[in-house]
Amino acid sequence: MAKRLTYFILIALVAGIVVGYGLHQAFDAKDPALATIADLLKLLPDVFLRLIKMIIAPLIMATIVTGIAGMGDSTALGRIGGKALIWFVSSSLVSLLLGMVLVNLFQPGAGLALTPATGLGDLATSQLTFRHFIIEIFPTSALDAMAQNNVLQLLVFSVFAGVGLSAIGEKGRIIVDFADAVVALMLQITGYVMAVSPLAVFGAMAAIVGVKGLGILATYGVLVTEFYGGLILLCLLTLGAGALFLGKRAFTLFRYIREPVLISFSTASSEASLPKMFEQLDRFGVPRRVSGFVLPLGYAFNLTGSMMYASFASIFIAQAYGIHLPISTQLLMLLTLMVSSKGIAGVPRASLVVIAATLNQFHLPVEGIALLLAVDTFLDMGRSATSVLGNAVATAIVTKTEGMLQPLLDPEAEHAPTPHDTAEHGLHGLNVDPNK
Repeated sequence: MAKRLTYFILIALVAGIVVGYGLHQAFDAKDPALATIADLLKLLPDVFLRLIKMIIAPLIMATIVTGIAGMGDSTALGRIGGKALIWFVSSSLVSLLLGMVLVNLFQPGAGLALTPATGLGDLATSQLTFRHFIIEIFPTSALDAMAQNNVLQLLVFSVFAGVGLSAIGEKGRIIVDFADAVVALMLQITGYVMAVSPLAVFGAMAAIVGVKGLGILATYGVLVTEFYGGLILLCLLTLGAGALFLGKRAFTLFRYIREPVLISFSTASSEASLPKMFEQLDRFGVPRRVSGFVLPLGYAFNLTGSMMYASFASIFIAQAYGIHLPISTQLLMLLTLMVSSKGIAGVPRASLVVIAATLNQFHLPVEGIALLLAVDTFLDMGRSATSVLGNAVATAIVTKTEGMLQPLLDPEAEHAPTPHDTAEHGLHGLNVDPNK
C-alpha cells in the first residue's frame, strides 16, 4: 500500500506540473481567471491540511499517556529508560540545531515571496518572551487546549495524566486501554487522510506552477539537495558517537544494520525495518529484553532525521513567505518541536503533523506545508533511514553503558537468540514483553 501511494504521489506530482505549466502558458500572470483557477486547485491541499490538523490533539494526548503509563515502575526500567531518554533528548537537540543552522545558512526558501492565504499581519514576536512562553505552556483547560490544538499545553496535561495513571496502577488500566485504542483509531484515520494526499499534491503543484511557472521547481531541487547534505552530516555525527562508545565493534554494528536502514529508506517507513532490526541487534549482542524496551522507545522519542527535517522545513516555510524569524523565535520553535514531536512515531508523514502544529502555534502560514507535499516522499526516505540508524546506535550504546553487551553471534548461525537465551543477561523484573 505504501509503495502504491508513493507511485500515486509521483503521478500526481507530474500531472500537477503539466497542468500548472499549461495554465501558466494559457493565462497572463495577472489574469484574474488564473488566480480563480489556482484558488480552486488549492482547495485540495487546504482540505488535506484541515484533515491533518484534525488528528493532532487526540493523537498527541493518547500516545503520550500510553507511553508514560506503560513504562512501569521497575528500578531497572527507570535506570535504562533514564539513560535512553537522556541520549534521545541530546540527539534530538543536536538534530534540531543542525537543521536550524543549515536552513539559515542555505536559505532555500528565500526569494519565493509567497503570500499567505489569510492575512497574518505582523508576526507577534514581541509576545514571544520567556515569561509568555512559560505561561503559555500550562493549560487552564485540557478541553480548550484540544480545541485550539495547543501542542505544548496538550503535552503538559498528557504528562500529568500518564504519570498519574502509572501511579494508580490497575485502577487506571481502563483509561490506558482506552488511550491505546485512541492511538490505533488515529493511526487508522491518518491512513485514510494520507490516501487523499496525491490529490493534495496535484492541487498544490498545479496551483503554484500555474502562478509561478516552472522556475519554482528549481527551489525543490535545491531543497532536496541541501536537506540530504544535512542528513549525511547527521549520519556521520551518529556514526562518530557510536565509534566513541563502542570502539571497534561499532563497525560491526554498522555492517549488521545496513539492511534495516536500506529497508527504511526504500519504504520511507522506520517501522518497516523494526523486525529486522531486532534480529540484527540480537546478532550484535544486545539482549532482546533490552532492545525490546529501548528500541521502541527510540522509535517514539528519537527520530533524529525527522527532528532535523522539522526545524529545516518550518524555517524554510517562513522564508518562502518572507517572514523574518529572529534567532530567539527560532530557538523557541525548536523547543516546541522538541516536545511536540515526541510520541507520534508510526504516523504516516508524522513530520507534517508536527510541522503543522508548530506553524499553527507560532501563527505562521500552515498552508506552506503544501510546498513540501510534492517532495515529502523523497525527503521521508532519507529521514526514515537516518532515524533508524540513530535508534540502533542509541540502543547499542545504552546496552554497552549498562555492561550488558554480549559477544557477537556467529553471522552464519541459523537462529537468532530467543528471549529465553538472553534472559539471564537481561533485566530482571523489567516489565517489557520480550516477544516485541
